Amino acid sequence: MRRTILAIALAPAILIFAARTELRLIEIDPGHSHAAALHTTMLPGFSAEAHVYAPLGSDLNEHLNRIAQFNHRLKDPTHWALKIYAGPDYLQRLREEPPGNVVVLSGRNEKKIDYIMEALQDGQNVLADKPWIIEAENFSRLEAALNLAGEKGLIAYDCMTQRFDKAYQLQRELVGDRDIFGEPVPGTPDAPSVRMENLHALLKVGSAGPNRRPAWYFDIRQQGEGIADVGTHLVDLVEWTLFADQAIDYRRDVRVLRAERSPLMLTREQFSRVTGETAWPEFLTSVVKDDRLEYFTNSVAVFSIRGINVYLKVRWEYEAAPGAKDSYFAGYQGSRSRIELREGATEHYVPEVFVIPSPESRAAVLSKLKSRLPHFDFEQSGKDIHVIIPPRNRTPDDQYFALLVERFLGYLRNPKTIPAWEKPNMIAKYYVTTKAVQLAREGRP
Repeated sequence: MRRTILAIALAPAILIFAARTELRLIEIDPGHSHAAALHTTMLPGFSAEAHVYAPLGSDLNEHLNRIAQFNHRLKDPTHWALKIYAGPDYLQRLREEPPGNVVVLSGRNEKKIDYIMEALQDGQNVLADKPWIIEAENFSRLEAALNLAGEKGLIAYDCMTQRFDKAYQLQRELVGDRDIFGEPVPGTPDAPSVRMENLHALLKVGSAGPNRRPAWYFDIRQQGEGIADVGTHLVDLVEWTLFADQAIDYRRDVRVLRAERSPLMLTREQFSRVTGETAWPEFLTSVVKDDRLEYFTNSVAVFSIRGINVYLKVRWEYEAAPGAKDSYFAGYQGSRSRIELREGATEHYVPEVFVIPSPESRAAVLSKLKSRLPHFDFEQSGKDIHVIIPPRNRTPDDQYFALLVERFLGYLRNPKTIPAWEKPNMIAKYYVTTKAVQLAREGRP
């Protein structure tokens, strides 16, 4: 496919209406594949015409090519018609001609809160990929943005896609069942009762060759440290699972106890392979030592939420093993059982739920599981009870964004339906992640 950064109309516009109001996407400086993921299907309620405002460069080029592939695929092609303005004054141009009512953001994280504030001030709803902020100094701006959205009757929604995974939903359901889980065990800062971990790889090699990441991705001032970025999912899941449908007050309920950071050291050859750049960019030279990049993306933190101690670990490696994908672990200790979600090589990178009852509760817990989940099978191995999720109950990964947009669209149609806990819990989430970054830097320059 010919690569180009000029594409005025990828397909004829097809207008779709949501309730009484036509919704139209505005995309600002897209720099991540998640921005294009919204275009994998035609979105009910949205016009097929979307506007893109961005500087000229490879980020815009990649975004346009991804959408072009969706429009030209043989099976179920999309019909997006992009109106593009590319230039250094893209923000000024957007201010002069606001052509839509939903701003979509997925790209450089350092600028995201600026874009969010400007969109809300202009009366635009916002659907923004995580993270909204990566530094503690912007925490007050996050609060201000959410307050502004409330004052204007706008929806500002954070893309937490893992909430739509059936395995995480099942884990949440089981943790909330006192006959199965019991009461949450507080644990201690040295032995937390909740453990959340993920492992990602910078480089993954597919049939088309190595995936590419932009050079700015390796600048923590633009992308953020690991716990400020992908760590948002871990903290969100803790709140969403332990305190389902409850509001968290970060001032009263949350304490960030300690945090550590460590770098992933990358050679110039490794950096070149994953970015395509042959030399270190100027914005990275201050963190290059002996021709190796000191990339601070590995993080560990401990925090307490309503007295329950939580351990977080975010780790990145340079290259994934053949066939390997991102892996996750989430474990919650209750007085009757421990409920774990495991998604690693053993599980073939498919999230699976395990219940590990205390010896005295085992028979009662297994009986309750069978009565609560009559259409599920259970496999016992040692202390573990593997809850086997039927394939028909699974949601393919590529549908998460569609489900998220459907939820967002429901809130746009009726803002009163957005749960009251979403705003305080989002604030609490970003308090944990940015405070952890701050503490880690204080402990290790």
